[in-house]
Amino acid sequence: MTPARADTRAATRAEAARLVARFEAAGARAVDCAILQPADTLLDLYGEDIRARAYTTQDPLRGERMLRPDFTVPVVEMHMAEGAEPARYTYAGEVFRRQEDDPDRASEYIQAGYEVFDGADPAAAEAEVFALFAEALAPLGLRAATGDIGLLTAAVQGLRTTERRKAALLRHIWRPRRFRELLDRFAGRRPVPAARLALLNDPDPIAHAGPRLGLRSEAEIMGRVAALREDAAAPPIAAEEVEGLDALLGVRDAAPRALDRLRGIAGEMPAIAPAVDRLAARLEALAARGVEVDRLDFEASYGRTSMEYYDGFVFGFYAEGRDLPPVASGGRYDALTRQLGRGAAIPAVGGVIRPGLTLALGGAA
Repeated sequence: MTPARADTRAATRAEAARLVARFEAAGARAVDCAILQPADTLLDLYGEDIRARAYTTQDPLRGERMLRPDFTVPVVEMHMAEGAEPARYTYAGEVFRRQEDDPDRASEYIQAGYEVFDGADPAAAEAEVFALFAEALAPLGLRAATGDIGLLTAAVQGLRTTERRKAALLRHIWRPRRFRELLDRFAGRRPVPAARLALLNDPDPIAHAGPRLGLRSEAEIMGRVAALREDAAAPPIAAEEVEGLDALLGVRDAAPRALDRLRGIAGEMPAIAPAVDRLAARLEALAARGVEVDRLDFEASYGRTSMEYYDGFVFGFYAEGRDLPPVASGGRYDALTRQLGRGAAIPAVGGVIRPGLTLALGGAA
C-alpha cells in the first residue's frame, strides 16, 4: 500500500469514527460484525444473483462464506437473536462488492450506519433516521431523493389476477425490466414465446424433451408445465389496472405534490390507500424534525434497482453533477426482520453513509 493510499484509508476511518460518534450521541449502541459471513443466509435472501456481487470463499469446517457485502443483514440477525426492543445500533467497517459492470467503482469501501428497531411509531422512526442523516450531510449540499417500495407492493397485491402472477411480479419489483416484461405478458401485450407455446400445446412434453439435464424430477417438471398452462388460461390483467400501475410509477415530484397525485391514484386503486396514508404520516413526522418537505423529492419508482431488502420508505443522498455512487442510502426493511427472525418480526429502518465519499466531497460536520 502506498503512503498516499494509507493516509486516505486512515482519514476515511477517522471520518467513519466521527459518524459513529454522532450516531452514538443519538442513542445508538456501537456493534461489530464478522467480515466473513455465512453464504447460506445471503443465498436464501437473494438467491444465486448474490454471487455476481459478492466475494466467496470456502471454509473446510464452516462451509461457503462471503466477504461482508453489507452490515444490515448481520445486524438484523444479531438483534433478532438477542436484542431488546426498542434498539438503536451503529457500526463502521469495510464491505466488499464485485463491480464487474463498472471496474472504476471501488469493490472494497467503508460504511458507517445507523439502524432503528422500534415499532411504536414507524413514521417517527423513519423521520429520525432521515433527519439524522440529513443533518450529518448538510454541509455537503447533497440532493436527497425519497420513495416508497410499499406503494408498488400494495398496488401489485391489489391486482385482480392470480396469486401466482402477483407473486412473480412481487419477486421482480427490484428488476424493473423483468417486471415490465412480466406485466406486459400478463396483460396480453406481449405474445407468448414460440418455444413456450409449443410446450403448452404438447400433450406429452416429457416424451419430446430429449435428454434430461439437471436435478428436477419428472413430477417437478410436470408441475411446472401445469403452472404454465394455468397461467396461460388466466384472463389478462385489465388495461385500466396496468394504466394505474403506470401512473403510479410515473409519480415524481416534490413530496407534497406527489402525495396529492398519489391520493388521486388511490381513488382508482384503493389497495394503495394505506401506503399513501403512511407517506402522509411520514411527511408530517419529517416536518416535525425540521426537514423542508416542500423541497424534498419523491419518486414512486425510486430504489427499485439497488435496494432489494427494503419494503417501504427508501432514501438516498447524491452529489449532483458528480459521477459518484449514493453518498448515503437507507430505508425500511420490516420483511427482512421477519425472514431472519424465523417468524418473529419488528419494524426496522436504517441506512448507511460512505465516509470515503463525504471526505472526498469536503467532510461531514
